[in-house]
Amino acid sequence: MTEANKDAVDAIAAQWHAVRPDLHTEPMEVFGRIYRIARAMGDEMERAYARFGISRGEFDVVATLRRSGEPYTLSPRQLSATLMLTTGGMTGRLDKLEKAGLLSRKPDPHDRRGLQVTITDRGLALIDEAVTAGLEVQRAALTGLSEDEAQVLGGLLRKLLAGM
Repeated sequence: MTEANKDAVDAIAAQWHAVRPDLHTEPMEVFGRIYRIARAMGDEMERAYARFGISRGEFDVVATLRRSGEPYTLSPRQLSATLMLTTGGMTGRLDKLEKAGLLSRKPDPHDRRGLQVTITDRGLALIDEAVTAGLEVQRAALTGLSEDEAQVLGGLLRKLLAGM
């Protein structure tokens, strides 16, 4: 590897090798890079979605409704489970998104204690534009890889995730 190809994670690993040559830092290098990539892409996605007046977390709620298919309706409990959010965290997002006119909440006709959350026409139009913009950002981030490399990386990450 040339000096030009080295990154901050290489520098961290080199520091550890200097003080603890007995350590095998490959796991630290893999997860250090995954963390840095996730953080950088998270920031990029926030900027992409901000153009539509929503945060990444709000995008996730509306996108979950959109990809659920017609009638684009889920319960707050289903949304919370899918997004791994507490009910309190979900309520805050739903309040903001309802106020923005991107979704509506109505009583569940099958459970008088429950609610149904439905994407509005405005929310549907916004999420279709936002998901396209997000994919463009992600596609641009992969331009340093060939199509085959991106597929191999995706497969390796899937295998790593499945083993956790």
